[in-house]
Amino acid sequence: MSDLLPTAERATADQPTTAESAANARRRGQALAGALAGVAVIAVLVAVYVGIQVTGDDKPAASSAAAAPSAAAPSAEPSPSPSQAAAQPPAQPQPADTPAALSKRPVVTAGGAKRLTKLAVKTLVKGSGAKVKSGQLIMANYVLASYADGKVIQATWDQGQPAQLPVGQLIPGFDQGIVGVPVGSRVQLDIPANLAYGDKPTSGQPGGDLRFVVDVLAAQ
Repeated sequence: MSDLLPTAERATADQPTTAESAANARRRGQALAGALAGVAVIAVLVAVYVGIQVTGDDKPAASSAAAAPSAAAPSAEPSPSPSQAAAQPPAQPQPADTPAALSKRPVVTAGGAKRLTKLAVKTLVKGSGAKVKSGQLIMANYVLASYADGKVIQATWDQGQPAQLPVGQLIPGFDQGIVGVPVGSRVQLDIPANLAYGDKPTSGQPGGDLRFVVDVLAAQ
């Protein structure tokens, strides 16, 4: 018969009690506190993630900055200036053991009146060293004479020391004849005028066919 109660009484029956209102309020407060706590946790996680990203981005830059001074640091041994490099002496050919046969000045003989038509190379003493190559600097004793009569024109023996000769920059007959000669050898080069200084003397150079007797002491 509850459905037949007067309207005022049904309204009074539907209203919650004071205890129920207090319980509902506590539940709402707990739910709000839980939501706030969740938001705080999320905020902390976001801050940590952002901090990690920033720190990670900074490390390569720091490494690059630290590496830059060492890359730009000068070497311990600076290169010499052009003037210092120019002052340094050129490489010297390493001296070879002079065979006993090369210790005495050679005697140059006359070749005769017949003119030379080609280069002739004769080995007088065969050495055991490496063969001379074009472009090398050799240390050598030599006697230069007129081919026809054997008259001496020039000799390193008169100067008391060997000469340093750049192979490839001398008269053609000498360059061609000395290439392939083993170090330690004594050779006789008979050079026609067209591979020497020409038929007539010019600028202090001898003319005609020439005879060289060359001792190859070293090559570099």
